[in-house]
Amino acid sequence: MKTFPLNAWYAAAYDVEVKAALLARTLCNQKIVMFRRKDASVAALEDACWHRLLPLSKGRLHEDQITCGYHGLVFNGDGRCTHMPSQETLNPAACVRAFPVIEKHRFIWVWPGDPALADPALVPDLHWNDDPAWAGDGKLITVKCDYRLVLDNLMDLTHETYVHGSSIGQIAVAEAPFVATHGNRTASVTRWMEGIDAPPFWAGQLKHATGHEGKVDRWQIIRFEAPCTIAIDVGVAPAGSGAPTGDRSKGVNGYVLNTITPETDKTCHYFWAFARNYCLGEQRLTHELREGVSTIFREDELILEAQQQAIDDRPGHRFYNLNIDAGSMWARKLIDKMIAAEAPAAPRPAVIPLRAA
Repeated sequence: MKTFPLNAWYAAAYDVEVKAALLARTLCNQKIVMFRRKDASVAALEDACWHRLLPLSKGRLHEDQITCGYHGLVFNGDGRCTHMPSQETLNPAACVRAFPVIEKHRFIWVWPGDPALADPALVPDLHWNDDPAWAGDGKLITVKCDYRLVLDNLMDLTHETYVHGSSIGQIAVAEAPFVATHGNRTASVTRWMEGIDAPPFWAGQLKHATGHEGKVDRWQIIRFEAPCTIAIDVGVAPAGSGAPTGDRSKGVNGYVLNTITPETDKTCHYFWAFARNYCLGEQRLTHELREGVSTIFREDELILEAQQQAIDDRPGHRFYNLNIDAGSMWARKLIDKMIAAEAPAAPRPAVIPLRAA
């Protein structure tokens, strides 16, 4: 069975990764090569020459065109062959697939499915990543696991208590009540923890930004957008200062931005960033937060890869679900719905005409 839909926008790279040079990457089991044209737009092509299938990423880029490193065929950013060695007539079939591309929210998004369905309005909302009211940065991790395990991890943050106990985890996260909701393309999990001690990470952020030390109200609001994007609204404010009813002005607020792209059936590209709305001019803090969050996500990476290995060792095993899995269960249902919509229609049964006696 397919494990991911193709008719969706997937993050293929951070904007800074794609330059006037060839960048190879595998998305949804499809090998692509990207480059930035002189007009700053991005091209994404199938990474295989029409002639003998050598990866085009093994060639060279010149004047917005790729010259194959085997026999010298030249392809433009639309995938059309513009030159063949030793002949003047070009074979009209000589082309490679070009993928729809959009650059938005600091990511290069590629649509690996039917290009006729590539609607720009369906690009996931991660606007905090380049909104001037927020400051932040992120990284890319390639994780050796099914991309859905990363989504499970992000939709159920009770794991923070046990995996990230030295930074953002605390028993309050595991024990606090939560509300899970869902729509046609989204699912959310909302958790408030009022009048608690802040975990080390948030205690340090609140003291740095406001000078406050003491009890806090903490929130985690997770929003999943099918098939692979999760934005998590997080933060703390002094206890009783009004955050649960909408006034977060005395606290510190961040967004953990995550979009996960399947590489293969058992590996994925995990793009993440942390954006904040406080101390915006402190570039040093931006760097420290990026590196600190990177350390936290490294802890997740080790857990997820060990989990994938355990799954591989037990083919056919079915997961047990707890109440805390409500968000991830809805996320998976929405993904399955997208996959089912791409399945070919079942053939109609043959009609046997009636004959008169």
